[in-house]
Amino acid sequence: MGFPGTWMTESESVVYRVVPKCACSTIGQIMFYSDHGKFFDGDIHDAKSGMHKWAHDDSQPLITRNVENHKSYAFTCVRNPYTRILSSFFDKICGIQRNGRRYRGNLVPLLVQKYGIEVGGDDGKQEFDQIASFRRFLLFARDTIRWRRPMDPDIHWSAQSGHVSTFIVNGGTYDKIIWTEKFNDGMQSVLDAIDTPHAVNLSEIPRFNESEGHGPKRAHPVEDYFDDLSMHLMREIFKKDFELFKYDFDNPANKMPTGEIDLAEVHAKLGD
Repeated sequence: MGFPGTWMTESESVVYRVVPKCACSTIGQIMFYSDHGKFFDGDIHDAKSGMHKWAHDDSQPLITRNVENHKSYAFTCVRNPYTRILSSFFDKICGIQRNGRRYRGNLVPLLVQKYGIEVGGDDGKQEFDQIASFRRFLLFARDTIRWRRPMDPDIHWSAQSGHVSTFIVNGGTYDKIIWTEKFNDGMQSVLDAIDTPHAVNLSEIPRFNESEGHGPKRAHPVEDYFDDLSMHLMREIFKKDFELFKYDFDNPANKMPTGEIDLAEVHAKLGD
């Protein structure tokens, strides 16, 4: 299976396992800058050169050799499951994508028809009942993950532990897992541990939130979107994420981690 979702600098200073909706645009740009002294002009997900990515066939043997031998510092970044799935809903379901179209073509019409989800009209700008629609989307997300119906799970709302685990199962080892909520602290610890061709000053790095502006703004506090049923579904889908990455399941209003991530526990529980 190899190392899907893995990026590596051309200098092989660092290896990163992408977890969607977890600061991946910013991390990718930092990696690009650390090699080239400039940012990639555009969305880093579109970069076809200047960085090794598992999606590029010619990068795969280089990434495989590096990761299997643990030649470089390897890390990933995770996020509170409540805010992550809300972000996925507003960006991917309600939002218009970079290409001017809806995400995955017929997905949104299917959700409107089968689950009664509203998305704010054709342009995503109209008012709609965000809370009711999000809760219906969560039922859909659960159906995709549990039954693989009406489609396979999507990377933007499948559990982070699933993304993180493929790296371990196939022979990789993480040196660090950082939190989106404490991004600067975590990213600085990564930069402190590696040697890069160009120095990176995090205080001068812009935030590359490529999904910002795709969809409507969240109109309510995070906790308002999650009733008892929603929280039950969240536990069913993301139980490992809450436990391994130390997020507060009982209080959706608390987006901050509640303890330190135990890397040995992560490798043991996700390495099967």
